[in-house]
Amino acid sequence: MGSWKLSGKVWKFGDDINTDIIISGKYKFKTLDMKELASHAMEAVDPEFAKKVTSGDIIFAGKNFGCGSSREQAPRVLKELGLSAVVASSFARIFYRNAINIGLPLIESKEAVEETETGDMVSIDLTMGTIRNETKGRSYSFTPIPTFMLEILQSGGLVEYLKKRGGYNI
Repeated sequence: MGSWKLSGKVWKFGDDINTDIIISGKYKFKTLDMKELASHAMEAVDPEFAKKVTSGDIIFAGKNFGCGSSREQAPRVLKELGLSAVVASSFARIFYRNAINIGLPLIESKEAVEETETGDMVSIDLTMGTIRNETKGRSYSFTPIPTFMLEILQSGGLVEYLKKRGGYNI
């Protein structure tokens, strides 16, 4: 597996961004169209977020990102918007697994989150476990994502990963 690098503009949010903040349940029951759902992403904290974000951008957030109900649409709307990753101080476990399953990279780095602001440009090397804040000239390390999880992410999620491998054996 070769190097996997991402770069983009940061959108920073606080602690405890729950799945209802990421995509409100009031939309989830009206449509399954991911483009329509994504147009409402994060509107509880930034009503214009979906219009402002561009492909490759990266969310930075505080602790417990993705807490709340197990709403698989939450990571899917972020991916639909073209976000390339989410960096947080910590993640709710179910959100973490749902994000990996749909191919959205998640990185835990409390230090990087504390020292990064909305609008900063960052580069992330997922294989090496490094984040570089290009705006501030600072670098951070994180525990690299295990190889098997990188393979799932690079496949575009668990379903595509299993298709490439011809299914799974129990």
